[in-house]
Amino acid sequence: MPDTPAAPAARPAPTASAALSAEDGKLVVLARGARGRVGAVEGAAVRDQDGRTYAAASVALPSLTLTALQLAVASAVAAGASRLEAAAVVTEASTLDGAGHAAVRDLAVDAPIHVAAPDGTILGTVTQ
Repeated sequence: MPDTPAAPAARPAPTASAALSAEDGKLVVLARGARGRVGAVEGAAVRDQDGRTYAAASVALPSLTLTALQLAVASAVAAGASRLEAAAVVTEASTLDGAGHAAVRDLAVDAPIHVAAPDGTILGTVTQ
């Protein structure tokens, strides 16, 4: 997915997968499932302030392009979420896309964004 000029890609800091809480691990599982169901480039999941989760896959249409993280955040907001507790994105990229990062930060300046490989291996966590 292309980066937006106002939101550069973020490089995740290494994190041991054992360090993920059970709830954050669930986000990775949901993101992998969303990606796998449609064979998308990436999948993502977010958890809102009430513990509800939203999963999505990237969208690439001639008239609409969304990262998986943008769509997961949009789904949460459309359902009434006002804050995010955590997010996860499953991707083959080594960095977190800028647009998805910005979407999460719109609702939470401190929510961890876990970046995982397609096999679920945690590549790292973006906390800024």
